[in-house]
Amino acid sequence: MAKINGAVVIDTQRCKGCSLCVVACPCQVLALQRKEVNNRGYHYAYMADAEKCIGCQSCALVCPDACIEVYRVVQK
Repeated sequence: MAKINGAVVIDTQRCKGCSLCVVACPCQVLALQRKEVNNRGYHYAYMADAEKCIGCQSCALVCPDACIEVYRVVQK
Protein backbone atom coordinates (compact mmCIF):
# COMPACT_ATOMS: atom_id res chain seq x y z
CA MET A 1 0.00 0.00 0.00
CA ALA A 2 1.32 3.44 -0.89
CA LYS A 3 2.05 5.92 1.85
CA ILE A 4 0.92 9.51 1.36
CA ASN A 5 3.12 12.29 2.66
CA GLY A 6 2.68 15.99 2.31
CA ALA A 7 4.97 18.69 1.02
CA VAL A 8 4.45 22.28 2.14
CA VAL A 9 5.76 25.15 0.04
CA ILE A 10 5.81 28.51 1.80
CA ASP A 11 6.41 31.82 0.07
CA THR A 12 8.77 33.05 2.78
CA GLN A 13 8.95 36.57 1.39
CA ARG A 14 5.17 37.05 1.73
CA CYS A 15 4.87 35.33 5.13
CA LYS A 16 4.28 37.77 7.99
CA GLY A 17 4.95 35.28 10.77
CA CYS A 18 1.47 35.28 12.29
CA SER A 19 1.97 31.60 13.33
CA LEU A 20 -1.62 30.61 12.52
CA CYS A 21 -0.27 27.80 10.33
CA VAL A 22 1.96 26.56 13.15
CA VAL A 23 -1.01 26.34 15.52
CA ALA A 24 -3.31 24.76 12.90
CA CYS A 25 -0.94 21.93 11.97
CA PRO A 26 -2.13 18.72 13.68
CA CYS A 27 1.25 17.01 13.19
CA GLN A 28 3.46 19.87 14.44
CA VAL A 29 5.33 20.08 11.15
CA LEU A 30 5.68 23.86 10.92
CA ALA A 31 7.58 26.36 13.05
CA LEU A 32 8.63 29.98 12.83
CA GLN A 33 12.20 30.75 11.83
CA ARG A 34 13.75 32.32 14.92
CA LYS A 35 17.15 33.43 13.61
CA GLU A 36 16.26 34.75 10.15
CA VAL A 37 13.77 37.28 8.80
CA ASN A 38 12.39 37.87 5.31
CA ASN A 39 12.79 41.09 3.33
CA ARG A 40 9.81 42.59 5.20
CA GLY A 41 11.41 41.95 8.59
CA TYR A 42 9.19 39.07 9.72
CA HIS A 43 10.19 35.70 11.13
CA TYR A 44 8.67 33.34 8.56
CA ALA A 45 7.21 29.84 8.79
CA TYR A 46 9.10 26.79 7.56
CA MET A 47 8.83 23.00 7.65
CA ALA A 48 10.63 22.02 10.84
CA ASP A 49 9.80 18.32 10.57
CA ALA A 50 8.93 17.45 6.96
CA GLU A 51 8.65 13.70 7.60
CA LYS A 52 5.54 14.17 9.76
CA CYS A 53 3.50 16.05 7.13
CA ILE A 54 0.35 14.22 6.00
CA GLY A 55 -0.77 16.81 3.45
CA CYS A 56 -3.97 17.78 5.26
CA GLN A 57 -3.81 21.42 4.09
CA SER A 58 -4.84 22.85 7.46
CA CYS A 59 -1.96 25.29 7.33
CA ALA A 60 -2.89 26.57 3.87
CA LEU A 61 -6.53 27.03 4.81
CA VAL A 62 -5.80 29.30 7.77
CA CYS A 63 -3.05 31.38 6.13
CA PRO A 64 -4.46 34.93 5.79
CA ASP A 65 -1.93 35.85 3.09
CA ALA A 66 -2.35 32.66 1.01
CA CYS A 67 1.39 32.06 0.92
CA ILE A 68 1.22 28.30 1.62
CA GLU A 69 0.72 25.53 -0.93
CA VAL A 70 0.39 21.89 0.07
CA TYR A 71 1.06 18.92 -2.18
CA ARG A 72 0.44 15.26 -1.56
CA VAL A 73 3.31 12.95 -2.43
CA VAL A 74 2.66 9.24 -2.88
CA GLN A 75 5.53 7.00 -1.81
CA LYS A 76 5.58 3.35 -2.77
